[in-house]
Amino acid sequence: MLTEIRIDSLGAISSANAEFDRGLTVLTGETGTGKTMVVTGLHLLGGARADPTRVRSGAERAVVEGRFTTIDLDDAMVARLEEILDASGSQRDEDGSVIALRSVASSGPSRAYLGGRSVPAKSLSGFTNELLALHGQNDQLRLMRPEEQRGALDRFAASVPALERYRKLRDAWLSARRDLIDRRNRARELAQEADRLHFALNEIDTVDPQPGEDDALVADIVRLSELDTLREAASMARAALSGMSDDTFGPSAVDCLGRARAALESTDDATLRALAEQIGEALTVVLDAVGELGDYADELPADASALDAKLARQAQLRTLTRKYAADVDGVLRWAQESRAQLAQLDVSEEGLAALERQADELGRELAQAAGDLSNIRRKGAKRLAKEVTAELSALAMADAAFTIAVNTDLADEGDPAALTLPTGERVRAGVDGIDQVEFGFAAHRGMTELPLAKSASGGELSRVMLALEVVLAASAAGTTMVFDEVDAGVGGWAAVQIGRRLARLARTHQVIVVTHLPQVAAYADVHLMVHGTGRDGASGVRRLTSDERVAELARMLAGLGESDSGRAHARELLDAAQNDEI
Repeated sequence: MLTEIRIDSLGAISSANAEFDRGLTVLTGETGTGKTMVVTGLHLLGGARADPTRVRSGAERAVVEGRFTTIDLDDAMVARLEEILDASGSQRDEDGSVIALRSVASSGPSRAYLGGRSVPAKSLSGFTNELLALHGQNDQLRLMRPEEQRGALDRFAASVPALERYRKLRDAWLSARRDLIDRRNRARELAQEADRLHFALNEIDTVDPQPGEDDALVADIVRLSELDTLREAASMARAALSGMSDDTFGPSAVDCLGRARAALESTDDATLRALAEQIGEALTVVLDAVGELGDYADELPADASALDAKLARQAQLRTLTRKYAADVDGVLRWAQESRAQLAQLDVSEEGLAALERQADELGRELAQAAGDLSNIRRKGAKRLAKEVTAELSALAMADAAFTIAVNTDLADEGDPAALTLPTGERVRAGVDGIDQVEFGFAAHRGMTELPLAKSASGGELSRVMLALEVVLAASAAGTTMVFDEVDAGVGGWAAVQIGRRLARLARTHQVIVVTHLPQVAAYADVHLMVHGTGRDGASGVRRLTSDERVAELARMLAGLGESDSGRAHARELLDAAQNDEI
């Protein structure tokens, strides 16, 4: 819901602030005061193109700021809005509301802000368009778009679950078809790839490399290349520690440590005896090293004949690492991935036939789902057309006829999304189904019903929008609907009926209407008036009290705002509207 809007330097409005409540809010005022600038401001918040000529003369920029709350929305819509806020890094205000702002420079780019963060205009519109539905005599694009017409029908016919099922089947069917076509087109290439993988894996299996084997071979080869040097070093170190050879090194380390420990243990001094224990530990370490040196020397080959075998094995491994990866571990990973890839490369006729059967089965399921969706839409189209026509009858369009055509979208030759129905028809399986939905309209009996875009004038289109919204009012409760002079070209009893329809719509939505009809304004819960401020032709917006409403309605009736008769007529009109059981 829109709770507040602030406008600075936009058109005739120098500075204005307006607060909105639930229900029906009307904006009235003399011609030229800038009533439509409020709607223009909402369009800017909705992401409309920023027009620098709208900036008030003498001002550097125009600013429109709106405050929105989401407390009246359903959980699904709130979740979508939260995703938009999270994606842009926007924050809610302290009271939980969200502030949206658009700045239009008289020269230079415009700026958009959402929740205190600068965002692209597209991000701003993604948020506000979930909350605002703007209907004006020149704002016809929404209802003209085929996807909007289909969306309105799906909302009414409750066909969204059937549409979602269709889309899931369509994704699976297209994926299976792409896989099948790819297999057919690449059959020879895939067979060659399978042969290459078979050969490579066989080569790797024949060599049978082990994890880390190449690094271990390098160490072994270095050891075998320096066999005599290593044996001599181990023997000399062992002799120096243990004295198991001639007296080249003098007394051994074991002997020296043993004598030192014995000397310290022979005393009664606690400190020296503690040092004796440390020397004993060192003696244990030396004796362990002596044993390990002996084992190392015993394990060294008697000669270097094993070196040739190690070098030959290293050459085998290098053949693999040269072809498949930088080291043996990489070769093993490549082999594992290639086995998985090979398992997917079923190039046999049986595999191709199985994939074709899968695609055909998904196609049959998709055709059934598409038919079910079309049937739901066709039934809903009849009911929606009937109800909208009935609403138009009460909106000064008694002879008007509203129709909805649901036609099958036939596939062109070579269409990759062509689907064969059980009837044999080749249709285009689009993302929204196999149907083309088109709204038709005839303003009077005897006229040929034509597509809405070709047959409805601006005022007629606005009333068609209103009739549709009244019929569809059960969905999207809590959103804000804005109508700019939806009552253009009517008066009298028809104007009363428009006011009643808007008031009925305001039971489930916040409705904001720019109107010149007192019959419509009388039904408002909140009456705002755009008025001249007397400063350089500027305008402002203020909320009217009960007495002020009577005066404004009298002015709207016949310009008799100050006459007793005009005020009496206005009060009668206001009382009748407020007491009307809609």
